[in-house]
Amino acid sequence: MSGVHLFVPMLHRRDAVGEHTRALRDALVAAGVESRIYTEHPDPDTADETTPYRTYADQAEAGDLLVYQLATASALAGWLAARPERLVVNYHSVTPPGFFARWSNGITRLQAACLAERALLAPRAELGIAVSAFDEAELTAAGYRRTAVVPVATPSFPPQAPDALHADAVAAWHRRHGGTAWLSVGRLAPNKAHHRTIAALFVARATGDPGASLRIVGSPSEPAYAAALRRYAVSLGLEDAVAFVSGLSGAALAAEYQTADVLVLLSEHEGFGVPLVEAMAHGTPMVARAAGAVPEVAGEAAVLLPGAGPRQVAAAVGGLVADWSRREALVSAGRRRAAALGVDGAAGRAAELLASVWAGASH
Repeated sequence: MSGVHLFVPMLHRRDAVGEHTRALRDALVAAGVESRIYTEHPDPDTADETTPYRTYADQAEAGDLLVYQLATASALAGWLAARPERLVVNYHSVTPPGFFARWSNGITRLQAACLAERALLAPRAELGIAVSAFDEAELTAAGYRRTAVVPVATPSFPPQAPDALHADAVAAWHRRHGGTAWLSVGRLAPNKAHHRTIAALFVARATGDPGASLRIVGSPSEPAYAAALRRYAVSLGLEDAVAFVSGLSGAALAAEYQTADVLVLLSEHEGFGVPLVEAMAHGTPMVARAAGAVPEVAGEAAVLLPGAGPRQVAAAVGGLVADWSRREALVSAGRRRAAALGVDGAAGRAAELLASVWAGASH
């Protein structure tokens, strides 16, 4: 029996692309469509859910629809381009290579290769599914003839209950400093601009909030940049006021949001912004740079800034924290915005869209 099969370079847990892929597979199966996940590289945490992609050739059925989760360079792209089956590209944004140029030649080349693979797959793709209108525009510019927008299928909405012990520990850490509790969430990569958040914290502490503290939650996807962030915090005398955290469970991440006074997200290139939705779910007010898909996703649920100058950011955070009614208005707007985005039903909508394409291929 033919089906809709998903291809991803590597399937990670607690990763936006990985969780989206798993949710999409589950939604397809629940709809009665056979669906398997194929990977180029196995992840020990998900190896029982995946199959090596080269085995697909022996399992292929007439009428299969193949769906590629495009977010990073992979041998899968060229392999899929050469396959005879119909293809859908599910696009999760590609960070422009220039962001990595000063940090890693290897990652810069990989990002450039991924952009080339995006173009390679355009004439083959029956459909390009983007996670935002911002990403949809990138697909159109790359030559994709038919596109649609379905947000990332994130498990963060409805919100997960926080880990009480972790929440107590985080709250105690912030209390030791005595000021505003800042939170920044996102992998440690140059486009996420965590260095700008650290600079803004320094200004905030120097101009009226000397006890402000910051927790940066994210995996170090670019090691040189991650190391530079730590050195930068030390150089500003913030080694005790900035905590770098990674490898959290969903419940521990929920605790980080619920103990924070504000989420600060200053990304320069953002294809969707899962932390925005997570903050909405947990009632955490947001200050964010209006770049990429951030205005589209956040809507009226965040204080949106045209830039990321440290004085501008510090003033925005200080003004928000001091204005309780505005905080409450943003929290309420966030709940409405999250519902309007429909992230809780995104996997089902994507599955319906793919099933309709598959049905056309099967008959």
